[in-house]
Amino acid sequence: MEVRKVIASKQRLGDATPHSQTVVRHTGKENWNKKMYKLILTFFIFFLIRQVARTQEDSAWQQQPDLSISGFLDIFYVYDFNQPQGTERQSFLFNHNRHNEFNLNLGLMQFGIQHAKYRGSFALHTGTYANDNYAAEPGLLKNIFEANIGISLNRKNSLWLDAGVFPSHIGFENAISMDNMTLTRSLSAENSPYFLTGAKLTYTPNGQWEISGMILNGWQRIQRLEGNSLPSFGTQVNYRPTNTIILNWSTFIGTDDPDTTRRLRYFNNFYGQFQLTDKFDVIAGFDVGIQQESKGASGYDIWFTPTLIGQYAINTSWKCAVRAEYYQDETGIIIPTGTTNGFQTTGLSLNIDYSPTQNIMCRLEGRWLNSKDPIFETNTDPTNDTFFIGTSIAMKFAETKIN
Repeated sequence: MEVRKVIASKQRLGDATPHSQTVVRHTGKENWNKKMYKLILTFFIFFLIRQVARTQEDSAWQQQPDLSISGFLDIFYVYDFNQPQGTERQSFLFNHNRHNEFNLNLGLMQFGIQHAKYRGSFALHTGTYANDNYAAEPGLLKNIFEANIGISLNRKNSLWLDAGVFPSHIGFENAISMDNMTLTRSLSAENSPYFLTGAKLTYTPNGQWEISGMILNGWQRIQRLEGNSLPSFGTQVNYRPTNTIILNWSTFIGTDDPDTTRRLRYFNNFYGQFQLTDKFDVIAGFDVGIQQESKGASGYDIWFTPTLIGQYAINTSWKCAVRAEYYQDETGIIIPTGTTNGFQTTGLSLNIDYSPTQNIMCRLEGRWLNSKDPIFETNTDPTNDTFFIGTSIAMKFAETKIN
């Protein structure tokens, strides 16, 4: 059974309200929502035109930009001691998710342009991550990692508009393994958006605060879901009180259903990143989301996940990390299992990294997951536990050309 992160998961039966009454009850509310969406979008466009007009006379626009090319490769091998029948191990994992084979998790080539007044990024990718995580996208859209353009909207360059396909504002991990404390991604990262498509307005009043608002095509989508006429929205508040502390709150409001079965989804992502000493870093995160049980329903299903990661630098070349996590999604909003208790899973992992130079990293990780129900595949019957060991060698490269 193929299950992807973009699947919204669950349909409910047995609405006690007659269909005719449901239409009367909710039509007015839906029309009001559409009017509000149009009002917000009109105001947003008017504001952008006004700001762009104000900045046209700024001479900084005439300066030459910096052009860059960069890349990333991540080759991995994972052995799952449950010995699943196929090579694809878990439907809710999207990185390093193959059993007993060497493979490419992510191969990435990125072209960038950087200027005081504008910026752009275009990146193509391939690998098992692209195959698994972009399964819902048609054709060549599966190979787009980033494609976005940004322009400054004021003289101080503290207000920016970015539009296109860009990295998600949700979470403390991303698709590039070398940027994260652990080789594999946390359950919270794997089951929330890695990328988003839309327009983003970002305001940075000083070096401590960054505030963003977004209009989006949906929950991790490049192409909007067929039959869905409403945009989604996102916000982010990032606060750095000191050089050693980052506090973040990100949200998503929208739907991942067509209009006929629309269930509204509200999601919050909180995390704090703390450098406790020169050698010891900690990340603590908590995600919580709710989604309507059915279209127009007053009841909501909930899912949540706490995550704690600590990393210790042994020396300039060696690091180790420990992760503890829990994910609860009883009704299968994000991770459908078809079992009595849904997805209620605890995880522990240990990571050891060796980096002889800044652009190369060799990693070894052991990870154990335990679920309330038998959801992990074996070569016979499903089981409650799984343990696997993963290894990876990854490399970054970059070159900048100043025109």
